[in-house]
Amino acid sequence: MKKDTNLRGYAIGEMSRVTGVNIETIRYYERIEIMPKPDRTEGGNRQYNHDQLKRLSFIKRCRELGFSLNEIRALLEMADRKDFTCGEVHQMTMSHLVTVKHKLNDLKVLESSLKQMAAECSRGDVPDCPIIDTLFVIN
Repeated sequence: MKKDTNLRGYAIGEMSRVTGVNIETIRYYERIEIMPKPDRTEGGNRQYNHDQLKRLSFIKRCRELGFSLNEIRALLEMADRKDFTCGEVHQMTMSHLVTVKHKLNDLKVLESSLKQMAAECSRGDVPDCPIIDTLFVIN
């Protein structure tokens, strides 16, 4: 990302366009206080600075990697206090990796179940469907 040359700041629409984060999502991040409230123009419009743009980009990247909002909040708190260790960040990342591996395993089980259901279907023209029947089974 190139250095900020915009001395007047970034309007919320520009923040959205540059980062790809929806405007309502930016407002939500402000409400839950992972994005600081921006300055306002005399007309009441939000004006973000370059550091806020970088923070929003950080949050977006974390979300793309599947970090929860609580995990992102913890990472941001570490970065904001500037006395974190790489070990702390590594531990959090490894913990998140374990969660991702569990989700991948769950998705593989889901895939197998769906394949099995689909294999039992004759794709016929009658209303008798083994997929529907399987979905109605009480565990």
